Formats: sequence, structure tokens, C-alpha cells
Amino acid sequence: MKSKKWTLAGLAVLLVAGGAPWGVGYVTEQQWREATKEVNRAQPFLSLETEDYQRGILGSEVSVSVTLRDAETGDAHTLGFDIQVTHGITGSLMDVRPRQGWQPEGADWFPDADPNLTLETRLWGSATLELQAPVTQIDNLGGDTVVRSSGGLVRIDVGRLGQEADLLMVWPGFRLRDPAMDVAIENIHVEQSMAWLVGDIWTGSGLMTVDTVTLQAPQSPAMVFSGMTIDSLSEAGQSGERLSSRATLALESATLGDQSYGPHRLEVSLENLDVASWNDFSNVMAEMQSLALASDNDPRAAFEQQMAMMQRFNGAVRSLAAEGFSAGIRELSVATPEGEVTGSLDISHPELSDRQRDSMLMVMQELTGSVNVSMPVALAEDYPLVRMQVAPLIKEGLLVQDGDRLVLDGRLEDLVLTVNDLDIPLPPLL
Repeated sequence: MKSKKWTLAGLAVLLVAGGAPWGVGYVTEQQWREATKEVNRAQPFLSLETEDYQRGILGSEVSVSVTLRDAETGDAHTLGFDIQVTHGITGSLMDVRPRQGWQPEGADWFPDADPNLTLETRLWGSATLELQAPVTQIDNLGGDTVVRSSGGLVRIDVGRLGQEADLLMVWPGFRLRDPAMDVAIENIHVEQSMAWLVGDIWTGSGLMTVDTVTLQAPQSPAMVFSGMTIDSLSEAGQSGERLSSRATLALESATLGDQSYGPHRLEVSLENLDVASWNDFSNVMAEMQSLALASDNDPRAAFEQQMAMMQRFNGAVRSLAAEGFSAGIRELSVATPEGEVTGSLDISHPELSDRQRDSMLMVMQELTGSVNVSMPVALAEDYPLVRMQVAPLIKEGLLVQDGDRLVLDGRLEDLVLTVNDLDIPLPPLL
């Protein structure tokens, strides 16, 4: 009797193990179709089209076309990809390959191995997209352009049904050389964590570091940027109703020929944004980009769409401003051989009451702000290019000399920008 029970249990396990890949394949197809819809909806520059999806028990075959659109010209370029899918018990593994191969026929771009692009999905809604790039050597790309790459790794982990994502990129070396410029980048490392908040708004943090960037033009000394760091943070407050973001760019040193100077630092931020208003503004901006890329043979219809979009844009800006915000360059510090260039910029709008919003005529009327710039006089005296840029500002009194420095000190209030006691009325643009 016991043997019979074990036999029945074994048959049940076999049935589940045999049927599980079919169920996983079914779920994988639904996840794939939903993911492609979301990618196409989220942005106008890349679109995915599933040409064919042949689902089997242990695996599937998928044909996909990817269309890339140029943001400036609207030109489109389409690539075809074939995907071999293997179904497991808890997820599927997709092996993605270009239909025409990773390189043109007869080329030897990848001397050691071909790139490997995979997508691993799980039933509970997580996925991992990974690109393993091998050593790359491309000669005569578009004329005399040469590309050299050490190879690297790019991995994106997606969780919570697409509501969380982590990005990792490690790339030891890359070089692009043509007759006009030789660019070499060493040790790129990127880590980014994101969590969906609402609409198209995400919060999270990121860090990008680059050891060196070298620019070498013909018959010119090399320019080397060392110790580059980009640090960003976006977080929500007040139970997810407010959003603040900041980004910091830091550079240990910049070297031109035998002269090196640094460190340099730039920090920008957006603070206390109303999440709902910011989401509306982001949606309008995305739709304006899509409208700019779309081709419409009816000029009248296109004009009406543009006018309607501008009305929505103005409404989104007014709503965003009425909720109150602050934005600006919190810190600017650039080291030069003549001394440090410093500056800051702040623009803010107060939160308005319901009565004030009803009578709100212009956004700029309530804007307040400040701007400060300080630079060495010697920087303008020793460099003709700098002197040419600052001379008009000095002539108009926007830059005044204070000891051995040139200073700009400005305040914005009531549509008037006061710079060094000089009042400049501003046109009501918004």
C-alpha cells in the first residue's frame, strides 16, 4: 500500500514538473506583451513590435522589431531580433540575438566571443536583463573611425512587477578615434536604484564614477579629466505628496598639457515639488516630444494640436508653481590657475492659497530668487576668450570689480532682477 502511495506521489510530481514549463511559457508570453506595451507607452524614442510569438511546451521562438527614432530629425531605424526562450519551472530564459548577426558578414569585431544578451523572467514578476560584451575591435567604422572596447557588463534587475529596478554597469575601458578627436575613457562604474512612486515619477539614488576621460585633438595637448563622480538622489516626503531631487557632479582635476587644476563641483536640486503637478507636467512634456516626432500631413490639424498642447503646458506650469517649489544651482566651484570661480542660483515660488490661485495671472509674478557669481579678475585678463565673454557684462555693470575679483550679485522679486543695484525689468514669459 505504501509503495502504491509513493508511486502516485511520484506520478503527481512528474505531472507537475512536466506541466509547469507550459504554464510558465504562458505567463512569460503575457508578461512579454505587457512589458512591450509599457515600453512603447513610456517614451517616444524606442518602440517594440512582436512580429511572431510561437509558444511551445519547453520553449518558444519570438521575432521582434525594434525601431529607434531620432529626437531631432524624427528619422527612424529598425532592427530585427530573434529570441530563443527556454521555459523552466519558475521562470524563463530568453536569449536575444540580432537577426542579421552581431556584426556584418566577414567582419571580425569580436575576436574572442560574441556579445551575450539575455532576459531572465520569474513568475512573481521579477526579471533580469543582462548584456555581457566581449572585447571589441572595430576598424574603419564610417570612414577612418576606430572603436576599441575592453568589454563589460550591463545588468538591470526589475522587481515588484516592474515597480523597482536596479542598474549595474561595469566597463573597464573604451576608446573612439577619428581624424578630428581621440576619446579614451577608463573604468566606468554605474549603480542606480529606482522605485516607482506614481505615474512616470520614480525615486531612488545613483552613483556613476569614471577614472579618466582623455580628449586628444590633432596637434593639440591632451585634455584629461580625472576622478569624475555623478551622484543623484530623488526622494518623496509628506506621504508621497512632495518630491525633492538633487544631482552632484564632482571632478578631482582637469589637466591640459602640463597644467592641472581642481577640484571642481556642481550641485543642482529641485525641492518640495508637488508630485501630482510634477507628474502632469512630465506627461505634457512627453506628449510634446511625441507630437514633435509625429508626421501630420494636415497643417491645420497639426496647428490645433500644438495650440491645445501649449494650453495644457501653461496649465501644468501654473499648477506646479501654485503648489510651491524651489530649484537652482546650490553650489558651483571651478578651480583655475588664477583662482576659484564660485556661484549659486536659486529660484522659488511660494505655495498659494485657493483664493490666490483663482486670481493668479502669471507664474513669474510670484517668483523670487538670487544669483551670485565670483571670479578672479586675472582670469579675464589672461584669457582672451574669457575676456570676450565677460566684457559686455562689465560694461553694463552686471559684473563689478571687488578687489581682485569680479562679482555678480542679483535678486529677483516682482518681475524685477536687481544685479549690483541695477534694476532689470523682466518680460512676463509665463
